[in-house]
Amino acid sequence: MAYTVLARKYRSWTFDELVGQEAIATTLKNAITTQRLHHGYLFSGTRGVGKTSAARILARSLNCLSSDSPTINPCRECESCRLIAEGQDVDVIEIDAASNTGVDNIRELRSNTVYRPARSRFKIYIIDEVHMLSTGAFNALLKTLEEPPGHVKFIMATTEPQKVPATIQSRCLRFDFRSIPAETIAGHFEWILKQEKIEVDPAVVRRVARLANGSMRDGLSLLDQLLSLGADRLTMDVLEDLLPTPHDETLTKLIEQVADRDVGGALGGLDACLAAGYSLERFAESLAEQVRALMLLNVCGPATPLVDLPPALADRMVELSKRFDAPAYVFMIAVLEELRRNIRFSALGRALTEAALVRLAGGASYSSIQALLDQLEGGATPAPPAGARPVAAAPTPAAAPARPAASVTPAPARSEPSTASSPKQPSAARPAARKSRSTPSPPTPEDLRAATSEPLVREAMNLFQGTLVNVERESGKKDEG
Repeated sequence: MAYTVLARKYRSWTFDELVGQEAIATTLKNAITTQRLHHGYLFSGTRGVGKTSAARILARSLNCLSSDSPTINPCRECESCRLIAEGQDVDVIEIDAASNTGVDNIRELRSNTVYRPARSRFKIYIIDEVHMLSTGAFNALLKTLEEPPGHVKFIMATTEPQKVPATIQSRCLRFDFRSIPAETIAGHFEWILKQEKIEVDPAVVRRVARLANGSMRDGLSLLDQLLSLGADRLTMDVLEDLLPTPHDETLTKLIEQVADRDVGGALGGLDACLAAGYSLERFAESLAEQVRALMLLNVCGPATPLVDLPPALADRMVELSKRFDAPAYVFMIAVLEELRRNIRFSALGRALTEAALVRLAGGASYSSIQALLDQLEGGATPAPPAGARPVAAAPTPAAAPARPAASVTPAPARSEPSTASSPKQPSAARPAARKSRSTPSPPTPEDLRAATSEPLVREAMNLFQGTLVNVERESGKKDEG
């Protein structure tokens, strides 16, 4: 007897068995119970979340021969239930829109809708990946979808609802299938393994559930891959040999290395990702998404609903998000987006990716412009950002001459001389007034060369793309008390 993969063997038969989509299951059950059945349904969501399973459950509920009317508990034993589960029922037509994209295919479908079902209550059309239909095919479907015969129901499924015209969506009831939480997937896996009488470590189940990335079918395929080893017990050692580390763990560790300015470790993490099957473009996209999650945690706080944190990494990511400020995250996302665009058209994609990681690791030591300005005006040495490694100061010669203090400032705005008369000032105040209006002497070439040789001044000029406009030498007076 041929082996049946887990995804088919344990496919849901009723709405109560639909995993991770309880709200949608409840809505459809209530519609069947109250006989408020629509003629068109649009199921949207990522792969492996139950769209096709829900379409077949709905078809069985409408056409179960053991019931006198549509039921929420199909019998599983009548001819209609069995053939629908196998995809061979004459009254439930499953169409792959990716292979039937033309107008002629839809015209044939439309001409067949006038015929009543052979033995069931309804003739049901399940159109998978409906967004693949051409514009002409969608237009040909419009009238039939809006006013079909009473014995016809349409159930359409798509992974890209934005490509389905609004005219089609407005004629259907749309249900958005969400990604299934890892905890829910893990619980379903434990039940399946118990049915299969297979011993497994709980950590293995959690790891496979996380690798599924919200897709039950992807997770069951990974579980099938593990079971094909024929081991008496599934352990973490077996898992590490066959399946990669979840991408969020790998990327979080890589960003920690960037925060530590560990360039070698970050490049090693890149090599591990590529060895695990990542493409360079996918790596850039995934890393940008992880940086985005950290940015939202930093800006909005750990309780933000904008980020779906895996429980195993929640505390670690919250702590990591504090190691950069918001401008640093903006800089990192900009670098990664530029990298993603460039590697598409470059023969040196890996070199560009490695250079971007080196740039990010160097950027971990950058301070914001406002912080540098405040520190320069206060005459203090800029402090290294959080997470940066301390850099030892270069030794200063004992007899080194004092260097001028430089400041990068905008040119002063000119003001017109006032013609209004003012009262005479006391004689003691006149010298002070003349002193405040005095113009400092222009810097000499030697002062400019000495100032631009300062590392802090060069870094500020490079960061601001600025020009050195003034140099003032600090001189103390001995007679001042």
